Amino acid sequence: MQPDKEPIKPNGKRHWGSHGFTLMLAVLGGIILLFILAPLFKMVFLSDKQALWLALLDSDTMRSIGLTIYAALISTAIGFMLGVPLAYLLARYQFPGKGIMEALVDLPIVVPHSAAGIALLFVFGSNFMVGEAFGAVGIQFVDSVAGIVIAMLFVSVPILISAARESFRKVDVRLEKVARTLGASPWQVFFRVTFPLAWRSILAGSMMMWARGMSEFGAIIILTYHPTVAPILVYERFETYGLAQAIPVAAIMLVISAMVFVGIQTLLRRSPDYD
Repeated sequence: MQPDKEPIKPNGKRHWGSHGFTLMLAVLGGIILLFILAPLFKMVFLSDKQALWLALLDSDTMRSIGLTIYAALISTAIGFMLGVPLAYLLARYQFPGKGIMEALVDLPIVVPHSAAGIALLFVFGSNFMVGEAFGAVGIQFVDSVAGIVIAMLFVSVPILISAARESFRKVDVRLEKVARTLGASPWQVFFRVTFPLAWRSILAGSMMMWARGMSEFGAIIILTYHPTVAPILVYERFETYGLAQAIPVAAIMLVISAMVFVGIQTLLRRSPDYD
């Protein structure tokens, strides 16, 4: 591992101290990388293969994983429809309070997710105004799929908004102005110029939002313990039966998350503005 350009002494010899610096970076980086990867690889590759196969055949496990994937997809679709317009607004327009709005959009990332669940319960619970309004049309958020969806949406939509906002900012605004001078409407400019140039990063952000939604535990367990999503099932199996029963479900979810991550990296590397 070498830097792009190594310092050279006046006599043409390299500063060997730079190798020591590079080695130190590699050692320190390797430690944290090992800390991240070792538990994950051990769980997947050294877990009981028979238990993993039985988990794949278990109807409760498959139902829970299917519900997790489905609810995360619904929350991502809602986040896409509502978050992408907000991201474009933040990327292209200046207005009073814009900095505060950007901070508020990112706020769910730093809020403890159990606290987020309590906050959502105070808005969407059946005894509160919004919950009562939805309840009048037959939509309940406590102990329902709808509750899972809004919990996933709350904690993960900042990821999509941030990705879309940065992607829109990378699109040259002059291209939009040229399209406008040629008679295109703002809607036509967005759908024919801006979005086609930004879609890869937006799709990658959507996939990351989906993956983050699938991993949510704290907010969901406050709103909806049943029906059970995969993270809660892992917790339930661990509390009831111990580590051996929890590992197979966790390993399956880890493989799904890894596949999503590979897809995200592939999309980003194909993007022309990827560094």
